[in-house]
Amino acid sequence: MSDPFVVRRRVPEAVRRVDVRADASASVPAIVPGIVPERGAPTTSERHRARDAADPAAPAALRARPTRRQLPDHPALAPLRDVLSDPEVTDVFVNGEDGLFVDRGAGVEHVPQWRAGAEELRELAVALIGIGGRHLDDGAPLVDVRWEHGTRVHAVLPPIACAGAAISIRLPSAEMPDLDELGRRGMFDPVTGARLEALVAERVNLLVTGATGAGKTTLLAALLGRVPASERIVTIEDVAELRIAHPHHVRLEARQPNLEGAGAVSLARLVREALRMRPDRLVVGECRGDEVRELLMALNTGHAGGAGTVHAGGIREVPARLEALGALAGLDDHGVARQVVSAIGVIVHVERGSDGVRRIVGFARPVLTEGRLGVEAMT
Repeated sequence: MSDPFVVRRRVPEAVRRVDVRADASASVPAIVPGIVPERGAPTTSERHRARDAADPAAPAALRARPTRRQLPDHPALAPLRDVLSDPEVTDVFVNGEDGLFVDRGAGVEHVPQWRAGAEELRELAVALIGIGGRHLDDGAPLVDVRWEHGTRVHAVLPPIACAGAAISIRLPSAEMPDLDELGRRGMFDPVTGARLEALVAERVNLLVTGATGAGKTTLLAALLGRVPASERIVTIEDVAELRIAHPHHVRLEARQPNLEGAGAVSLARLVREALRMRPDRLVVGECRGDEVRELLMALNTGHAGGAGTVHAGGIREVPARLEALGALAGLDDHGVARQVVSAIGVIVHVERGSDGVRRIVGFARPVLTEGRLGVEAMT
């Protein structure tokens, strides 16, 4: 067994950010080897937002940009703090020695001035995972953790990651999503917005589907924000990402086993435990395994207004995806079909377009087709 993991306080020497006191008009990305700014100094993106806010001629959208994102106060973040704290960045990727990439909502962009060697990348990956309280080494080379404030980090060590340590960081919005704001961003039109509000008010059980990064969690959080304050919401997630503007929200998060293989708490168990907490709305942030059985059984026993999300590339692929999840739970195709048709009222499918905008592209209801699960488009 490996020695207990302790996050090292040393920051890799080859990975540094530029001096943020340099000229704000510089067009190069604010990450290059050489200089680390003073703790608490404003980042380049923050200085640009301050400039826009002070300029009365700047568009209102620029003057109203959100503030700096909250991050753990840890020295290991120094090489990436500028991009991680930028509220416009949704994803950060370190692709080994191929470098750093960020996504600001319009596609992945390369940051050419950022570079690190193989050993620095490994140390960075180990430290970032350590912040979340887990261990990354040759015995456990693929690890997923959540930091405080909702940031999700996944890391893979070589030789599994062929070009060096691969790090993927999913960043929560600096602000809680609001249904009206999603409409203004182009996710749906006013008619669809009214339809969504009606589904929440009528306590219809919802399944939000879409590919990775399509906006499933964002839409679900915004919908739950419209639940009356008198109702109790219990959310269950593998990694807690749902941030809801609601006064009575109980968050439950699954737990991975420790180094001895003990102490795990699965999603399926959390669903069973949540039923004892008298939820008015029971929500599973993402169904990816046998917990789908417990969710469907719960929604079939009077828990109206529940919701969940499922990965699916298209709305017509949802039945096959649910059948696969049901098989993990020991359900056959006919059992899954009957459970889903009874439990789920409406499927809402979201996609991310080539322009980076996340949109609702369809509504459907589950139906039985010769004993198998199908979907019927709703106009």
